[in-house]
Amino acid sequence: MSLADSLTRKNIQGLVPYASARRSMSGGNIWLNANESPFANRYELDDSVFNRYPDFQPKELIEAYAAYAQVEKTQVLASRGADEAIELLIRTFCENDEKILICPPTYGMYAISAETCNIGTVKVPLKSDFTLDLPAIEKAKKEHKIKVVFICSPNNPTGHLMAADQIKTVLNLFADSAIVAVDEAYIEFSAEKTVAPWINDYANLAVLRTMSKAFGLAGIRCGYTLANENIIAAMSKVIAPYPISWPVAQIASQALSVNGLERMQSQLAQVLEQKERIVNALDQLEYVYEQLPSASNFVLFRTKHKKALFAALVEQGILIRDYSQQIMLDDSLRISIGSEQETDALLEAMRAFGDTL
Repeated sequence: MSLADSLTRKNIQGLVPYASARRSMSGGNIWLNANESPFANRYELDDSVFNRYPDFQPKELIEAYAAYAQVEKTQVLASRGADEAIELLIRTFCENDEKILICPPTYGMYAISAETCNIGTVKVPLKSDFTLDLPAIEKAKKEHKIKVVFICSPNNPTGHLMAADQIKTVLNLFADSAIVAVDEAYIEFSAEKTVAPWINDYANLAVLRTMSKAFGLAGIRCGYTLANENIIAAMSKVIAPYPISWPVAQIASQALSVNGLERMQSQLAQVLEQKERIVNALDQLEYVYEQLPSASNFVLFRTKHKKALFAALVEQGILIRDYSQQIMLDDSLRISIGSEQETDALLEAMRAFGDTL
């Protein structure tokens, strides 16, 4: 054992560093595995300020996102993606003997962030119809010291929205004991279902947002927490001094301009067109026995030939995501929605695979 290994915290020693699937797939050029936007937009940068530290929370950016989300400027905290916001919530609110609660199958970073912070995770699986199991959540509240509850809506990787009445029930259940974080990374694809307006009504609600999906800015790592001023103030004590660099602030602000928002909506509509093509095609493929309704920019489906199909797509330079090892997701693969040309290639490859069966 090396010196570094012997000094590493016990809860960290068993973790595995993040590894992108792209690194292990040389030659591939159609990436439909990470729910990214297929559009790479151009932005202008003012490099005259790059020799100076950026503002703690860039004024122009915070004002722009507050206007976009229809909240007050004091109710927004910008961070390095929603992933940092997840960790900030845990670091800000969880004591060592307290836990977070998640409802799998769901986004994996909640549990990973908790583990790196040496905080336990209580898992209350979704019901068979992928709705929240409210009695089980209430039971977990009685049995554990839960400080943060994470609800992903639209949920990744299933794609479905959580019912508003169920989210309200959870908020009320933990009204005086825990922060309820609703992760809206994919909300632009179902914008009318946002719970952001509720932050004025629920003192324990935090809404997580990102510019990685609909805005096509996964490469700059920019996310937000929307919450009441008290939650934002608490998180501000923990976040790094300069979390948003000048280039990130400039690019994100341009994306939130009138022209930027018009472009985002136009590109979002194109993504939804390609999603409809894929949904219709999956319905016609005999080897696909189920696909889940999706309110996001990806589709999850089931096939008994998941391994062979995955391998066949890789041979064609197409990478999707295998979720068959997650609870309740036997035989499941997830397709991120790409460009028209990427959809053409994907569907051609999937139909060709069907011809071999």
